[in-house]
Amino acid sequence: MFARVRPVVSYRVRKAPRDLGRLAWFLVRGAGRWVSRGWRWASYADLRADARAARVAGDPQARRTAQDLIRSDARARWAKVGGAVRRVLVTASVVTALVVLLALLDALVGREGMPGWLRGLYDLRDAVTDAAAVAWSWLPWLATLGALGAAVWEGRDRTPGAGWLTHPDRTDSDSWVDERMISKALAHLGIAPLAAFFKNGGELLYSVPARKDGDGTHTQVRLPLGVTAEMVTDRRKVLAANLGRAALETWPTTGEEDGVLDLWVADKGTLSGGAGDWPLLHEGTVDLFDGVPFGLSQRGTVINAPLIETNWLAGGRPGQGKTNVLRVLLLGAALDPTAELWAYVMGESPDFEPLAPRLSRYRVGMDDTVAADAVQALEDLLGEMERRGKVLGEQPGRPPKVSRRLADNPRLGLHPLVMAIDECHELFQHPRYGKQAQELAVRLIKRGRKYGIILLLATQSPTKDSIPKEITRNISCGVAFAVADHIANDGLLGSGKYRAGIRATELRMKTDRGTCVAVGVTDNTFELVRTFYVPFDDGNDMVTPVIHRAMALRAQHPHTLTTGHTPLEIEAPPDPLADIHHVLNQETRVRTQTVLARLAALNPDVYEPWTARHLRAVLDEHGIPPRKSDGHMVIRTDDINTAITHREHARDDTGNQGPFPAPSPHRTPCPDQHKQAPGTRHNHTRNTPTTRPEPGATTRHPASLPHDEGRGRHDD
Repeated sequence: MFARVRPVVSYRVRKAPRDLGRLAWFLVRGAGRWVSRGWRWASYADLRADARAARVAGDPQARRTAQDLIRSDARARWAKVGGAVRRVLVTASVVTALVVLLALLDALVGREGMPGWLRGLYDLRDAVTDAAAVAWSWLPWLATLGALGAAVWEGRDRTPGAGWLTHPDRTDSDSWVDERMISKALAHLGIAPLAAFFKNGGELLYSVPARKDGDGTHTQVRLPLGVTAEMVTDRRKVLAANLGRAALETWPTTGEEDGVLDLWVADKGTLSGGAGDWPLLHEGTVDLFDGVPFGLSQRGTVINAPLIETNWLAGGRPGQGKTNVLRVLLLGAALDPTAELWAYVMGESPDFEPLAPRLSRYRVGMDDTVAADAVQALEDLLGEMERRGKVLGEQPGRPPKVSRRLADNPRLGLHPLVMAIDECHELFQHPRYGKQAQELAVRLIKRGRKYGIILLLATQSPTKDSIPKEITRNISCGVAFAVADHIANDGLLGSGKYRAGIRATELRMKTDRGTCVAVGVTDNTFELVRTFYVPFDDGNDMVTPVIHRAMALRAQHPHTLTTGHTPLEIEAPPDPLADIHHVLNQETRVRTQTVLARLAALNPDVYEPWTARHLRAVLDEHGIPPRKSDGHMVIRTDDINTAITHREHARDDTGNQGPFPAPSPHRTPCPDQHKQAPGTRHNHTRNTPTTRPEPGATTRHPASLPHDEGRGRHDD
């Protein structure tokens, strides 16, 4: 306390001459305001001005109305004066008569013979008389000082606060913001109703006074009539300049009402630094029900990003940090040993390669099979959502959502399940699977959150075509890095956010890399977050050590994938060659159009979209030459039998069983490939564990492309 008082006192001593001059000016101006106000009252100046204006305007009716108001006001005023005089005279007469009567009685009768109550009345009179005599000697001085103080108060500046009295010498003087500075900054925004308000001597009402809030100053202002918070947010750069700040350091937004301005101003330079190391980089575990360390807020506090009961949409221009955010969230989820993680990268990117050992499903690539697998995963999650709903309904008390206690029970299969899709716009705009992916994602976002199913989406193309509106409307947490326009801003953060002043368009490319505007991550309207960065660069890989810790935690925990009921079933991809052999039905030759019809009847989900081109691609892959009979293209059973025989011999030679292609010899094996727990198997496309099929479940891979295309690309 003393450390704060001493600089204030020393500052005020140095500024005493200036303060005395200001007080003298306030005194003169206050007395002048009193005189002016008294003259206007005595001379009916306002009404007379109306009469003059009506005469100049040539409006006799308005002039007569003003004159009638002057006369009626005069009568009412004198009537009030007369009533007050009468009340004073009556009161004075009664008091005088009572005092004279008491004096005569005191002179004629001794107080010893008076009743007790009368003696008490005389004692009260004497005490009041003595107090009045003492006060009378001080009254002129007190009245004078009171009049001077009132005059100074009347003549004070019409801006709130007393910064000129309290502003001390501080080490952070450049960051000092008070109500007076804010009012001055608002007065010079060029908003006509606001300028008129200040010109007429108006004073702003600060419902939340300017106060220190983390690494900045926060306040809430109720704006005058005719002014909305949106008008101020539209002039954000001017407001920042008036306050001596960069636009990134000044965040005016709409409060609880349109007429309430919520303003947060950062201390100079505090937002230019990074967030520092991720708190879980070297040690620690995560409980997804408590959140994952995500970044630092504009107030300098660590934000634990909520994952349970939420879905995320992150985006921005390329290279600004969206992929890192997705990776940080997945890393945090990986440190919860009960969580199951899936990742689908709709492009050739190695950003998530270190996470592969911890991922139950992982696909990377730009070919159609990755999109097909992502759609299949969304379908699987919807089926899992329905199963979890039934399981919750069977629990005692019928809990409405998954809790930590239920998630820890491996027999129930209610563990957190996180699915991440990077470059999700590629999936939602896919010519074949895009519409289906949109519908599945919207259904999952709307209903899956209370079942422990979490969807993480990232995109660098947040447009109205690439991100369905229903996803933006229903997403829980929106994260926007630097974006180009208001369309991308609202596509990530929600409709109306740009107009409310929540704008990622103010973030600068490269300069503000890693800084984002986020909604839904806390109870505040928005957060300006400096996200934690976990390096994964050439020669600097900090992700892999975290995954090693996560795998060790996973091995020590009896998770759902190794015991009890397994919620999902993954069926091997369909074998087109075997299906063709089946529909030929041992006939010598069959027309290709007939084969296509039989395949569609056998498995409509897979083969109904097929054309002759798809069938031709499968035959070419296995070296089956085109055949014609009676002018029609046909497929011969002998050719199919020969192709199947050759394929079986090839598998016997390589030791690879089943319909999957043999894994590439250069692929690094999964760390726990030879010591996996019972109940898991490895996806041959990624050497990552997936859930064991449950008897009775039916889930398919939509192999809508020829077999050679269906393999996809397996290298980043």
